[in-house]
Amino acid sequence: MVAVLGSGKELIQVQHATVRFAGDSGDGMQLVGGQFADIASMTGSAICSFPDFPSDIRAPAGTLGGVSGYQLSFGDHRVTTPGDAPFVLVAMNPAALKVCLPELQKGGIIIANADAFSPANLKKAAYDDNPLEDGSLDDYRLIPVPMGRLNDEATAATGMAKSQRERCKNFFALGMTLWLYDRPMQPLLEWMMKKFQRTPEVMAANAASLRAGYNFANTAELFRVHYQVAQAKLPSGRYRRVTGNEALALGCIVGAHRAGRPLVYASYPITPASEVLHELAKHKEFDVRVIQAEDEIAACCAAIGASFAGAVGATGTSGPGLALKSESLGLAVMTELPLVVLNVQRAGPSTGMPTKTEQADLLMCMYGRHGEAPAVVLAAASAADCFYMAFEAVRLATKYMTPVLLLSDSFLANSAEPFRIPDVESLSDLRVPLAATPEDFAPYRRDSQTLARPWVSPGRPGMEHRIGGLEKEETGVVSYDGENHTKMVALRAAKIARIALDVPPAEVVGAQRGDVLVVGWGSSYGAIAAAVEEMHSEGRSVGHLHLRHLNPLPRNTGEVIERFDRVLVVEGNCGQLKTILRDHFTASFFPLNKVDGRPFLIREVRTAIQELLNRE
Repeated sequence: MVAVLGSGKELIQVQHATVRFAGDSGDGMQLVGGQFADIASMTGSAICSFPDFPSDIRAPAGTLGGVSGYQLSFGDHRVTTPGDAPFVLVAMNPAALKVCLPELQKGGIIIANADAFSPANLKKAAYDDNPLEDGSLDDYRLIPVPMGRLNDEATAATGMAKSQRERCKNFFALGMTLWLYDRPMQPLLEWMMKKFQRTPEVMAANAASLRAGYNFANTAELFRVHYQVAQAKLPSGRYRRVTGNEALALGCIVGAHRAGRPLVYASYPITPASEVLHELAKHKEFDVRVIQAEDEIAACCAAIGASFAGAVGATGTSGPGLALKSESLGLAVMTELPLVVLNVQRAGPSTGMPTKTEQADLLMCMYGRHGEAPAVVLAAASAADCFYMAFEAVRLATKYMTPVLLLSDSFLANSAEPFRIPDVESLSDLRVPLAATPEDFAPYRRDSQTLARPWVSPGRPGMEHRIGGLEKEETGVVSYDGENHTKMVALRAAKIARIALDVPPAEVVGAQRGDVLVVGWGSSYGAIAAAVEEMHSEGRSVGHLHLRHLNPLPRNTGEVIERFDRVLVVEGNCGQLKTILRDHFTASFFPLNKVDGRPFLIREVRTAIQELLNRE
């Protein structure tokens, strides 16, 4: 639908839009991108966003390696990815334009900060000529805007130093984008009043720049068209925008609450898991205690100690931090204490690319402990799903007295989407009754259904006991007997195996049998879901199975796989889930892998499916 406004400008109704803000790491792209996402969500759109930033705290200004971006996809229907290609690119300097241009849709809009296209900045971005003037952008709708000068004029009356006022130009860019997509300014102005209430001059400057950008887009002839995205038809309920890391923290809080126990989260700061620690530190009123430990080993041991004392012990890490926790994870397996381990994966090995995403820790979580040390492994599929999988991790850890490793990654940690806030009281009651009495208590005497040993806090009269890393008999007496060790190893394995009976069965979306089954785990969900939905709507015999329980696998996984001729396994590594599936099942598995630090695109998955469909 196209409407002509009184100003002579067109308002076009669209179902979906993708926008990227890009500039230097100090240009505030994450801030304005997040605020645009908030307003898009607040005004009824379904959203999915993805911030992308360099590993350096402040990369060299104007360089290709220092580009920081925030991409947002929003629409009037379910949105599962931040979009394959943006339609609008807000480029704050030449480097941002050069890095992001290859992904921009042909015919898309470029809003460029013309003041930043100086000879020095063009040289840093390896441009021989100014792309705003040499005709190289003729395939796009170019809107050059002197943001620096206009921002300076708009904020001059605030009395702040020019160097400080220059930092407001990101809000000038945001104001133009709000007008472009017919979004209101008022929620953002109210946010500014709270955010900068102690620095009113900063609030005034940012608000002035925001209004100036909005009004410039409204009056300038450069902007002839703007767009309106209809409200999404989401299930009724109360929503909030949530990132994956926020959802992990909230899921742990609610899980501990429903278990009737305090939550103790011990962690060593590491990108991109640190925000979980930061978020939990805000919620002490919910019986949450956080410990910033001196290292990864201490963090894991502190969480194990908290579980021994009767709390829900949890720890979080990323990449190399998981390797450091491996010895302590073996201790948690041996003592059979509940422990939740959040592993927010990043590109490795070693330091790797700390701010880029990857799914390469699966085998480490499955097998990365010495001895026969089975543990539960889960994976969240989306930012909002991080809440439910954290809750599930607490449920399984406390019910089965075992460590549970929950896999997220950098993409899920930082991306955001609408989260329908559940009624906490409607969630499962996770309280574990103490069935033992002093007369029949033994620290390793097991429940007949779960094979879990009793969870007895130290000091309970008549139930004093000891546990530790040495092998024990049922009574807790240290044992070096080979037959007892064989028995205990088998019991610990059987306990994990029977969890398959206590998790939801594998469910296929799309075709229930046929040519191709696309199997994924973790953050590949969004791209797979969109690609399979497209192909299924075209009548292709394609199904999607997304695994959230990776060890043990759902009990009907093999039966589902057998219903399809070929299985495409999509994962951000070199084939780790495919290796696991081949160990369990005989089927024709084909990999789709990438390790470039970027999330999967819908077109990448669709192309791989089509190639399998085209096979003889």
